[in-house]
Amino acid sequence: MPIATRAFAATAADAPLSPYRFDRRDPGPDDVAIEIKFCGVCHSDLHVAKNDLGGTRYPIVPGHEIAGVVTAVGSNVTRFREGDRVGVGCMVDSCRTCPACLEGEEQYCVPGMIQTYGSPDPKGAGVGQGMTQGGYSDRITVDQDYVLRIPDSLPLDAAAPLLCAGITTWSPLKQWGIGPGSKVAVVGLGGLGHMAVKLANALGAEVTVLSTSDRKRADAERMGAKHFLINSDKAAMKAAGETFDLIINTVSATHEIASHVNLLARDGTMVMLGLTTEGLPVYAMPLLWRRRRIAGSLIGGIRETQEMLDFCAEHGLACDIEVIAPDQINEAYARMERSDVRYRFVIDMSRFDKAA
Repeated sequence: MPIATRAFAATAADAPLSPYRFDRRDPGPDDVAIEIKFCGVCHSDLHVAKNDLGGTRYPIVPGHEIAGVVTAVGSNVTRFREGDRVGVGCMVDSCRTCPACLEGEEQYCVPGMIQTYGSPDPKGAGVGQGMTQGGYSDRITVDQDYVLRIPDSLPLDAAAPLLCAGITTWSPLKQWGIGPGSKVAVVGLGGLGHMAVKLANALGAEVTVLSTSDRKRADAERMGAKHFLINSDKAAMKAAGETFDLIINTVSATHEIASHVNLLARDGTMVMLGLTTEGLPVYAMPLLWRRRRIAGSLIGGIRETQEMLDFCAEHGLACDIEVIAPDQINEAYARMERSDVRYRFVIDMSRFDKAA
């Protein structure tokens, strides 16, 4: 029997999110039913709700940083049981047969991963408008292979954003072999950037934060940054030239990056994580002269995401959050557009009764 679900949904690009009710599928043999306790608010949610990338199909329930508790499991489920603390990130399925999936890199599934919201739902035809619907809701049903275990030492509210902000920054740190002796710069101290600082520091790297002003300097130092660089300070930028093994660029708006290339050491890489919608000019000469690279990275696979959660539990890491009620989501979006959050909004679903 379908599961009645309360949510907040975007119904048009120019409309505020509003209360919305729909049905989740009843758990099948391989499914886990979850009561959502908390859901983080990612900048990409805002992009999709406003159709900045094109192709948004309304109504849509955003949210892919989900933390909750298992309420039921299907007959084939062996990894989870009722009462377990679990998470769901940016994907809820993939083809499972392409080279990427077989290598545990489901996020790069060749036919395309099934995203937590906004993808055709192969298991939920006729439910949720035939599309996957996300975590701004009080219930979700997910195949057990795409559910993560949240360690007991991590608070569910602060753990929720790890399912996107945490893994999005962890994956490139691991891919580029960051560890003791590495020098890492983080561009932008926001939802992604603050986790990049924490994780890189915990891995043993020397971390520098690049920002447009010094108003977050104290926060950066508290999170583990050894240095703070204002990117409009030409003398300081020049002095920092040829320093960094890895630059993690988290800015999700159009910005100048050509000058940042010169901060890379020989064979250094700038990895782009921010979801920008316009081109960013780069010149060939600084790349050629030091064999530098500009790369992109998405999230991580299920195995890597669990590794990240376990690492965070071991090192006492979690997101800095501001908890809101579901009916505060439009205010949160407005504040996100002003970069007025330190450092991730998280929706508390226990406050749904007051909202819908």
